[in-house]
Amino acid sequence: MRVAVKLTYIGMFAALAGCSSLNPFSSKAEPRNPPAALEEIKATLNVRTLWSSSIGSAGSFVFTPAVAGSSVFVAAADGSLARIDAGSGRSQWRINTGVPLTAGIGSDGSTVAVAAEKGVLMAFDGEGKLRWKAQASSEILSAPAVGQGFVVVRSVDNRIAAFDIESGTRRWVAQRTSPPLTLRTAPGIVLSGSTAYVALPGGRLLALALANGGARWEVAVGDPKGTTELERIADLSGAPVVAGQDVCAVAYQGRVACFDVATGTPRWAKDLSSDVGVGVDERFVYAADERGVVTAFSRDTGSGSWRNNKLANRRLSTPVPAGRALAVGDGQGYIHFLSREDGAFMARVSTDGSQVMGASLLPDGTSAVFQTQAGTIVAFATQ
Repeated sequence: MRVAVKLTYIGMFAALAGCSSLNPFSSKAEPRNPPAALEEIKATLNVRTLWSSSIGSAGSFVFTPAVAGSSVFVAAADGSLARIDAGSGRSQWRINTGVPLTAGIGSDGSTVAVAAEKGVLMAFDGEGKLRWKAQASSEILSAPAVGQGFVVVRSVDNRIAAFDIESGTRRWVAQRTSPPLTLRTAPGIVLSGSTAYVALPGGRLLALALANGGARWEVAVGDPKGTTELERIADLSGAPVVAGQDVCAVAYQGRVACFDVATGTPRWAKDLSSDVGVGVDERFVYAADERGVVTAFSRDTGSGSWRNNKLANRRLSTPVPAGRALAVGDGQGYIHFLSREDGAFMARVSTDGSQVMGASLLPDGTSAVFQTQAGTIVAFATQ
């Protein structure tokens, strides 16, 4: 996912006067580095629109579609929440939660979780009926992780909390120290087996036992460097990705790296700065850096396989492997399909002109559903 990045101070002055934020990528300011012009391409991939829908604006928050089984779940800042059939795009239900939302969406198909303002966590059943509400310690900006009998969230004060999926009872809390200055983005959580893998500010990747919140291991993806607090920001970006025995992640002003899922032992790490997450398939780890360069790294060794630098400063989203292509959205609503083999452009489609925030792969493995900042939900098939 890709949003306008804000910087948030945490500490004594925040306690006295509230969090201070800077937004160096604000769309209202004249860009220091204008987006690269798009060169004409000869399409070598047939990209077909499966369906499109609308959910409402994301505002200043992050909302990415959640795919569970044959359904796509989507949400918006105004409280809208919907379930869509992944194959046809038909709306199965649509409700309004009655409160503004700050993050979403997480679902295992039976439970749908979103975060509301002031740190309220809300869980609905698969038919859109409210199951429970719970209170987190502070604002939640990352989508809840749902599965294995838990709903797990991280709030901006760096507390990770797990709630019982049926009752909403808080089962455990894990606390980590927050750096003085962090990106106001949405580092995510992924559940795999009996472990929650949590992306943290300060460049840390944390593995917690789902049963009790105990730390299995913690590693550095980005080590804070430099003499100023701005230079020392090294927050993890997007959600970690678990693939086989690897868990891979990337940090802003840090590295892209893969680790052993059980022990946290590093497999490899390469210097790279990104404020969105990674894409992973059986051969490569894909990362879009803050300058708009897309790179494929060998999953086995970390060696660079290819680079595409034709999307400079276009505010790219997390890359998503779909069929033969790697799909990545940009800040002007375009979705670019690159060859997974060599990074060459294969196709390009436009959406509504607003920033592409994120995407999820559909069950067939060759189609993906995208959500824009303005609220368009669109699914494309690649052939």
